[in-house]
Amino acid sequence: MCGITGIYRFDGSNVDCSLLKQMTDAVTHRGPDDEGQNIDKNAGLGHRRLSIIDLSCRGRQPISNEDGSIWITYNGEIYNYRELRDSLIQKGHRFNTDTDTEVIVHAYEEYGLDCLQYLKGMFSFAIWDSTNKKMFLARDRLGIKPLFYYRDENKLLFGSEIKCILCDPGVPHNVNLKALHHFLSLNYVPAPLTLFEGIYQIMPGQYMLVTIDGIDIRNYWDIRFIESSKKSLHYYEDTLDQILKRSIERMLVSDVPFGVFLSGGLDSSTVTYYMSRILKKPVKTFSIGFEEESYNELHKAQIVADHCGTEHHEQVIRPDHLEKLLPELVWHADEPLADASMVPMYYLSELASKHVKMALCGDGADEIFAGYETYPAYYAVKTYQAIPRIIREKVVLPIVNNLPVSDKKISFDYRAKRFVRGAEYDPEKAHYYWRIIFDENDKQKMYTDSVREKTAGLDTYEQTYAQYFQKSDVKNPIDRLLYADTKFYLPNDMLVKVDRMSMAHSLEVRVPFLDHELVEYMATVPASLKLKNYTTKKYLLKRIVRNKLPKKIIHQKKQGFNLPVGLWIKTYLKDYVYQVLSDEQIKDMGYFRSDFINKLMSDHLSGRKDNGYQIWGLMTLSLWWEKYISRDQ
Repeated sequence: MCGITGIYRFDGSNVDCSLLKQMTDAVTHRGPDDEGQNIDKNAGLGHRRLSIIDLSCRGRQPISNEDGSIWITYNGEIYNYRELRDSLIQKGHRFNTDTDTEVIVHAYEEYGLDCLQYLKGMFSFAIWDSTNKKMFLARDRLGIKPLFYYRDENKLLFGSEIKCILCDPGVPHNVNLKALHHFLSLNYVPAPLTLFEGIYQIMPGQYMLVTIDGIDIRNYWDIRFIESSKKSLHYYEDTLDQILKRSIERMLVSDVPFGVFLSGGLDSSTVTYYMSRILKKPVKTFSIGFEEESYNELHKAQIVADHCGTEHHEQVIRPDHLEKLLPELVWHADEPLADASMVPMYYLSELASKHVKMALCGDGADEIFAGYETYPAYYAVKTYQAIPRIIREKVVLPIVNNLPVSDKKISFDYRAKRFVRGAEYDPEKAHYYWRIIFDENDKQKMYTDSVREKTAGLDTYEQTYAQYFQKSDVKNPIDRLLYADTKFYLPNDMLVKVDRMSMAHSLEVRVPFLDHELVEYMATVPASLKLKNYTTKKYLLKRIVRNKLPKKIIHQKKQGFNLPVGLWIKTYLKDYVYQVLSDEQIKDMGYFRSDFINKLMSDHLSGRKDNGYQIWGLMTLSLWWEKYISRDQ
């Protein structure tokens, strides 16, 4: 795992080597083991290395082919690199290293742009083809690894993180108001946008060609949900078992110590079980817990650790140092990603990094096996809407809205209030609504007059989730939700959190549930085996581990990696929140009405409403603005 950077000059002038060095140094945390740059007149590549495969100095990047006509800077892991290497040697290619990096170089020589079809793994890379005078940038199919870029009439800048691009003093530090509008609803910024005007992301499953004439971005992969001809349940179980085992075996290729994140949930427990059976020595497992009982799952992780015979490590998070930590998290995230589970992910990565350089995790399973509560809720909406509207509005809604606020994890009042409000929409929009922070009406009330005018006509649902539902061309409603979540929610929130927080500690994290062959296989499995009888989530996954894991782990309710945000804001963080969201700060930002935000906080602190996630999102945005925008004005 590494950090990559690069510059291409459309005007033909030479690359500024000092700028390239500065850009590369900006992501030292992604690769503390080594660094390198290669400049060929108007094209330059930079690299920071985290050594995982072939630890020798020969693995230093950028790496070239035999005659130095093709160079690459690369971030990620190609899990089938050994098989590819053997086949390329048979075709006459000569290798100087044992790295997966050099395999990409020779695969490009052999197959051109089609080399992407041969790569199994997570990656972002840039190849400079000096013979054809073009730059080839690509991002993996699921978007596990990031790749940002900025272009003007003279140059293209790119990197693993936005902070690389911001090293160029010519890049403006302006806020993209469209991205801001969407962030307020989602608590993350949807690609290809970033919160910086003019800086964008290459999307999952895309590549970019750069020549003197400009850039050309194209898709090379997508998920196709096509149910195979009806087969037996045993067939689907056996096939999934084999594919999942093969995926995890591939991801255990490493020349450094490794382990697994173990939350005690079904997904990470499944990965832990397979690892423990594949390896001949105890797996190193890592878990994070909380003092607040309803949020603490360390006892479940311990059950799995004992069951699998792992070398277990755990840590309890306390909010003592959050005031110092949160600005650091914002710096690592580059954007105001307000998923509060970034905090435990940061501590989990820190804990693991003391023992290993690589870890596996269970992310991605919810999106391919149907693990979120919103999937069965899709059908509950239709039942709820069968109740006459007058009863829903005059009876149900007032009762639910008057339920007392609880600080417990995923409390009944929180779930009930979210459900009845979202259930007034059609089921697909409800799926979106149950996840949002601020709706369109709230945003308009919160904006200053000038921002309200500039964002008029923007609708986050129509410009995000709705577009993925339209693109999916899938008939089954659950598969439509899975397509949207895999293509949109997963790479914009979940995978960003894992990448940035693990890289903050120079830790590589691999995601076996997102092996693209596994994702493609699950797209052929009937939806009824993912969500059984409209109620049982992850049915097929539970079937294959029914004799492998304790029943208590398999049949537990989904908890998620949540933080006691609402409680901490009322207690430990109360003064800090008022400082970060002071009237002066809100006025300086210039986007929001301070009276709206003050009401939001007073309602939360008094217990009238649970506005924890809204306040957390605004607090994260304020810290980001202070770090990246305010100081440059």
